[in-house]
Amino acid sequence: MSSIFAISLATAAIGAVVILIARFRLNPFIVLFTVSILLALIAGMPADKVVGSFEAGAGHVLGHVGTVIALGTMLGKMLAESGGADRIALTISNVAGRRRVDWAMMLIGLLIGLPVFFEVGFVLLIPLAFVLAERTDTPLLRVALPMGAALSVTHALIPPHPAALLAVSAYHANIGRTILLGIVIGTPIAIIAGPLFGRFASARVIPVGVNPLAKQFVSSKPPTSLPGFGITVFTILSPVMLMLIGSVADRITTPHSGPSTVLHFIGNTDIALLLATILSFYVLGQARGFSRETILRFTNECLGPTALIMLLIGAGGGFGRVLVDSGVSKSITDAALGAHMPLLILAWMLAAIVRIACGSATVAMATASGIVAPILASSTGVSPELMVLVTGAGSVAFGPMNDAGFWQIKEYLGLTVPQTIKTWSALETLIAVCGLVFCLIASIFVH
Repeated sequence: MSSIFAISLATAAIGAVVILIARFRLNPFIVLFTVSILLALIAGMPADKVVGSFEAGAGHVLGHVGTVIALGTMLGKMLAESGGADRIALTISNVAGRRRVDWAMMLIGLLIGLPVFFEVGFVLLIPLAFVLAERTDTPLLRVALPMGAALSVTHALIPPHPAALLAVSAYHANIGRTILLGIVIGTPIAIIAGPLFGRFASARVIPVGVNPLAKQFVSSKPPTSLPGFGITVFTILSPVMLMLIGSVADRITTPHSGPSTVLHFIGNTDIALLLATILSFYVLGQARGFSRETILRFTNECLGPTALIMLLIGAGGGFGRVLVDSGVSKSITDAALGAHMPLLILAWMLAAIVRIACGSATVAMATASGIVAPILASSTGVSPELMVLVTGAGSVAFGPMNDAGFWQIKEYLGLTVPQTIKTWSALETLIAVCGLVFCLIASIFVH
């Protein structure tokens, strides 16, 4: 398959998805499924493998993200119903002031996002964003976009996030220097793509209609009796702390020993969220006077609005898998490798291409660093630490529709597909481009 044909086919497929959903108001799941099938057939993929490829991609994504969304939504519901989200929102607005809640959410996102994947950080913090926006009379986008930008920056640029650690290992970079450079370069990027872009976007993009997710996380009147700030924050941070423990298990115990296995187990994303959710049933449920029947009703009713999100995330994963299995993404990657460009730009471009192809920033980072690492090993004058950062920047480029985050943002914030492209896709691209530019500037001084 020629690179020109592959690029044209991928562009046409993405354009068709946008037009069919936005212009003709067709069901997004049906559109993604249909376009994926047509793309595979046009690319020459055997007809008997097309549906299996889509199903494999959808299942792979939902196997992880579906569990995260379900548990995170239950935890968020308990925060909302108990008044815990109101307690944190009140504290934040008192400390930061109503005019700076977006800056506060960016800082919270940077801290929460360090050990967890984007989807996990998002479901933990989005109830807080809903309540904070409502109680301070601030546009939801102005609060939520800085939070999302911070989570995305930590995902891409700052170890010990799992995605960044993959590239650190591939490039044999010094983790201390990478963390330092990641903070120096990542912080201004988070500010530009977060509060600054968030204020610009929220003034121009106005969600329309009633957001069912906002309704379930925000009560019309704040509860009269609120839980303590300390226990509420502990409940939110408990999965983050468990994941941090899991990430350092081999450093504080003997690898592959019994204690190490236990710590890795409780530090698993799904287990950590499960334990935090069960904890919330007591400290934000029974301890607040809710009966078991009431807690069961909360956890059942909150899952209804997430059904469409899960379907769309699965369809996006299927779309990405078809791009890979059909050979479209490989043809585009081969074209980039043949362009003979500087290593920093090559790593960024390859990560961006894989990002468009499969949707996952983690996969994009791992794939691009695996391709470029052997080239870096035989080169001189290029900082391995900057290679980590520039690969991470490229891995979040474009915020494509086959990324779970795209549909999470769209559905949770009540946006249309064009509005999501104008806000989230633009924000992700801003992070990627700023990351490339800042790394190129830093390469003048860092070797």
